[in-house]
Amino acid sequence: MEVHCTNSIENIWDPTMECLPRHELQALQLRRLQDLIRRADAQVPYYQRVFRDAGIHPEDIRSLDDLQRLPFTTKDDVRTYSMTEMMAVSMDRVVRLHASSGTTGHPTVVAYTRNDLDLWSDLVARIIRAGGVGPSDILQVAFGYGLFTGGFGLHYGAEKIGAAVIPASSGNTLRQIELMRAMKATALVCTPSYALHIADFLEKEGVKPGKDIHLRFGLFGGEPWSENMRREIEAGLGISATDNYGLSEIIGPGVSGECPVKNGLHISEDHFLAEVIDPDTGQSKAIGEEGELVLTALTKEALPVIRYRTRDICRLIPDPCSCGRTTVRMTKVQGRNDDMLIVRGVNVFPSQIEEILLEVEGVQPFYQIILGRKEALDTIEVQVEVRGEVFSDEMKGMRALEEKLRQRLHTALGISVKITLVEHRTLERAIGKSKRVIDNRNF
Repeated sequence: MEVHCTNSIENIWDPTMECLPRHELQALQLRRLQDLIRRADAQVPYYQRVFRDAGIHPEDIRSLDDLQRLPFTTKDDVRTYSMTEMMAVSMDRVVRLHASSGTTGHPTVVAYTRNDLDLWSDLVARIIRAGGVGPSDILQVAFGYGLFTGGFGLHYGAEKIGAAVIPASSGNTLRQIELMRAMKATALVCTPSYALHIADFLEKEGVKPGKDIHLRFGLFGGEPWSENMRREIEAGLGISATDNYGLSEIIGPGVSGECPVKNGLHISEDHFLAEVIDPDTGQSKAIGEEGELVLTALTKEALPVIRYRTRDICRLIPDPCSCGRTTVRMTKVQGRNDDMLIVRGVNVFPSQIEEILLEVEGVQPFYQIILGRKEALDTIEVQVEVRGEVFSDEMKGMRALEEKLRQRLHTALGISVKITLVEHRTLERAIGKSKRVIDNRNF
């Protein structure tokens, strides 16, 4: 195939596929979708039953629009049915088992063939190159190694592009800093909340980014994070920070990632079909409208997944990107349906609160949302750290800051929020996915 990139391809791992003209990409997607449905109908007991109940036959899929005729697959389906009922291959072809983090319930187990692992590494290589990391970089992986897909996914993707990998795993922040200094790491992989913690630790220990450590890039994922948090991380670590997205049920990290333009995450559409639906009705939404992301994994061998409801809220961006890639982009995930809080009848995402907090001078990017009930009414309190000079200021200044935050949150959310300012480094730090919400309501 001819390469159609119009700009520099220095940071594009697979120019042929990442820059494929839309009509060629859609033709490839249709061929792969039709092959997926045939394989699922012939080899996967779960989908055989689902297709039969829905009256679907492989020959019914004649266009990409026919995808919407197929039923959704949910996390509960993956949990309810045994792995063998969901698999398209026998266990003697499986070479790796992973599991989701279990943040929304029991973990879901996923299987990989050798071809799946090769594909996974290649997809992660795309997002690593898109984030600026190249063969001469030294990448420190501060994700946990184990059943969680993040650590191994980024590790093998980095090796695929020829970068050196420091498999630091998660936690022990002092050791993380020592490794960065001793091995001269130039790129960091972890959750954005842990990156903030590392930046805070550097400041506390007097370690100077750019002088004592040599980080240039950060590849962060695993949880929603705001643009304001990106700015805090970039300033605190002296890096360019990019977002990447994936989930275990689909393949792990590697579904999408940001390029240097940082205006949406490019989806690897040659391997994943993306839709956005209304989370309440299940009806498809027009491209560009916000809703729940639904993904179909077109090329996985061991565990094909069709129309998987991710519960992640975003929108798709079809406009061409100046980086030269032709793939559709998704916005940063605003939150999950599972994370959405309903407080006095109002839908609230923690990311909304974070964005507002970090717009205010003197506020630190560490906060906790506490929900409760008083006289049968929901209450919401936001505990947020403030800089040392603010906390030690006279009470009049503290009250003014509390009032500013309260008014801004009330304007944005439409509900009253109690603000509690706490001293810097008071709230618990996360080494993995952060837990921002404590729900003490008894329903």
